[in-house]
Amino acid sequence: MRKSILILLACFAVAIAQAQPFQKGTTTANMGIGLGTTLGGLGKARPAVSASVDHSIWSIGGPGVISLGGYVGNTGYKYRYSGYTAKWNYTVIGARGAYHYNGFEKVPDLDVYGGVMLGYNIMKYSSDDSEEHFSGNYDDGLGFSCFVGGRWFFSDSFGVYGELGYGVSVLNVGVTFKF
Repeated sequence: MRKSILILLACFAVAIAQAQPFQKGTTTANMGIGLGTTLGGLGKARPAVSASVDHSIWSIGGPGVISLGGYVGNTGYKYRYSGYTAKWNYTVIGARGAYHYNGFEKVPDLDVYGGVMLGYNIMKYSSDDSEEHFSGNYDDGLGFSCFVGGRWFFSDSFGVYGELGYGVSVLNVGVTFKF
């Protein structure tokens, strides 16, 4: 058992030694699953999925860089009652910018960031009922949001991430790739 733990720690140390901080010219791509949502809907929810890309553009004074990127996410709901079915589908597409703090010199594989996103919510509603029980105002629209997150890289190009903020879900977790 001790030998297995030592081998695991050695592999982890090698992965940390290879990781580089998020710096100017770095591009990352996230793919995740969301937990919780602020988007409306009744019934059973489909898991929220999202993808985002960040490319660092500017090194600024101090330990950090500014990135610009994009976001797309999707979730939906299905409600059934006495032969009646209603469906809501939400797709959010956005442009985002973030500040990445890379001042953790002893932990270069950690990328902590926060930013803002301007997104467009595309909402589709369908129903098989002519009376439209849930025929509320389901319009597409622009939205502004903030987010904070962190990435932990196990190697130069692969890691995990968690992000808190508005998109198709409140919390996103998943994998991240660095190019």
